Amino acid sequence: MSTTVSEQYDLVIVGMGSAGMTAAEFAATLELKVAIVERGRIGGDCLWTGCVPSKTLIASAKAAHTMRHADRYGIGAVEPEIDLETVWRRIRGVQAQIAATDDDPERYRNMGLQIIHGTATITGPNEVTVDGARVISTRFILLCTGSRPVEPPIGGLHDVPFITSENLFELDRPPSSVIMIGGGPIAIEMAQAFTRLRIDTTVLQQGPTILPRDEPALVSILSRKLRGEGVALHLDAAATAVGRDGDGVVVTATIGGAPRTFRAGGVLVAAGRRPNVDGLGLDEIGVEIGPKGVTVDSRGRTTVRTIYAVGDIAGRYLFTHSAGYEGVRAVRDMFFPGKGTVDDFIPWCTFTDPELAHAGLTTREAELKYGDDVEVWRLDLTHNDRARADSATDGAIIIVTTRERLVGAHVLSPAAGELIHELALAIRQGMKLSDVANLVHVYPTLATSVGMLAAESAYEKAQRYRWLVKRR
Repeated sequence: MSTTVSEQYDLVIVGMGSAGMTAAEFAATLELKVAIVERGRIGGDCLWTGCVPSKTLIASAKAAHTMRHADRYGIGAVEPEIDLETVWRRIRGVQAQIAATDDDPERYRNMGLQIIHGTATITGPNEVTVDGARVISTRFILLCTGSRPVEPPIGGLHDVPFITSENLFELDRPPSSVIMIGGGPIAIEMAQAFTRLRIDTTVLQQGPTILPRDEPALVSILSRKLRGEGVALHLDAAATAVGRDGDGVVVTATIGGAPRTFRAGGVLVAAGRRPNVDGLGLDEIGVEIGPKGVTVDSRGRTTVRTIYAVGDIAGRYLFTHSAGYEGVRAVRDMFFPGKGTVDDFIPWCTFTDPELAHAGLTTREAELKYGDDVEVWRLDLTHNDRARADSATDGAIIIVTTRERLVGAHVLSPAAGELIHELALAIRQGMKLSDVANLVHVYPTLATSVGMLAAESAYEKAQRYRWLVKRR
């Protein structure tokens, strides 16, 4: 096949998902000559298989749950009529709206960016070949190819039409019952949403807890709530075999050393993700690949210094927000003086109801790092007036400090993903909990609990100096 050499670029971005789009938009403001190579749909996992469709589904499920429990608000409860085909059409409608506006290719072309549709291979430190024919020369290359679901080595899995996040939202409608293999954020978010939409759901989590990276005390509360809503949650459950069962599936798992059999209309595999490194030609040009993805330094550079990797392919934090952040930092490092760094402090949130948000160290992590200098502050939502008014008292706020400075914050509450940012900023800035007390929190809000916890710290400090109080 003959090849053609294109003109010189400053930057070629491979992949136009969350990282690639954000990096490209920033690069466009620097008046750089930028090309983006994308083999699929613009928007990546976030738009087509991840954040957007899953949160749209969660919103529908929450509406059904609210109708079912409207008596909590003094309104007659009703069992909603649920048409799953309509729910899935709504998901596709939201995706189409975003694809036609914020993620519209023409929007990026109007910024001066060139979008090239095809499969990219890295054929040199400064060279990208598209579809084996078009050779592009560039000063820098930014890899943003993302990740895909892990397909665990379970006997018979590939003999059944199993579901992953890649194809879940392409269905016309989901099965009437589902077995989920995995207990991370994707599985747990979907398990609650499915159950609220009257899809019988069983979760098989191989480890001793769901959401193992989050604060255990809050995970325990969330686990009880999920079970209370009807999620069949099994821990220390290792799936060993999958097979057909008429029009459905049968899954065998080992629980407590004994085999158990589960039957459902379908099986959804959410057992982690693996980086999309295959076919890029990275081995041939000396780019090192580790167990989690492409190896990068603190600046986002690979072992070939003109090639950077960000987002899921680098395997640091598999979140849309961290991917976009890393993309911008990489572009800054390429084209600005000095050395940039990629921050290791990334907050996150699992969008169950209530939401579970995380910033910094868990209690256990802090104790291992700082020993006896750790203090843990906790306030349950049963003491929050807004939570009482909203009939949403399942949850708590936990703040972890060492020598009075915040090192961890964990929130289980409605809108926890919104609440966590104040605490994340406090951790980032090395603030004391008493510093947070200096901010007056609006009442009545869920964030009032943050102020209450901070006030407790301030009151405790005041007790040390009560001998200074002026007395008559």
